[in-house]
Amino acid sequence: MTKRKVIIPKGMENIYDTYHYAPAIKVGDALYLSGQVGRDENLNVVEGTEAQYVQAFENVRKVLEAAGASFDDVVELETWFADSMADLKIFLEVKDRYFTKRYPTWTGFAVKGFSMPGILVEIKCKAVLGLSDA
Repeated sequence: MTKRKVIIPKGMENIYDTYHYAPAIKVGDALYLSGQVGRDENLNVVEGTEAQYVQAFENVRKVLEAAGASFDDVVELETWFADSMADLKIFLEVKDRYFTKRYPTWTGFAVKGFSMPGILVEIKCKAVLGLSDA
């Protein structure tokens, strides 16, 4: 029987306890990450477009590492951008700092807004641990 394991990195316990969702769920070798946004451990939205994109990716990194994974294990990336994709060039520059070897599939959307004012992007991904490049 395949087991389901909740992944809660240090500093994200509040998300699970207060908002009742897991930062990630691991099922077998598959890892499903909840959308990560540009806010710090105190749930404060980071100011500045590039800084917020970096913080969102750092939050993804934190969840991946808590599950024993890395960006190289990500097979699918979804991003939602507030209102428009006008800052896509900045986002791509930041994304390429994190995905340097293996590139995932990627789908991006522009949305009307997020659950917290000031959020510019939400990043969701799926990873598979133990993959080879065969």
